Amino acid sequence: MRVLPLHSEIEEYLKKRNLAKKFQKQKKLLEENIYHPGLNVELLEPRHLRIFSFRVDRKYRAIFIFTARDTIEIVDVNNHYA
Repeated sequence: MRVLPLHSEIEEYLKKRNLAKKFQKQKKLLEENIYHPGLNVELLEPRHLRIFSFRVDRKYRAIFIFTARDTIEIVDVNNHYA
């Protein structure tokens, strides 16, 4: 799986919350195996939009879409409980 480079605003969000290292670890898992249990990938509602998320840590999730069959774009990282 190929993950497109992050938008600068997402990179800044990760840095401000000290999530950059955790994010890189999870991104590597995503690239190697999208079904890895540590990612907890979910198809979000409404399902027909085909928007997914994966766990960065217990509090934060990354939102992503497929831009091609084997290419992912991460469109947001946010507090899962806010």
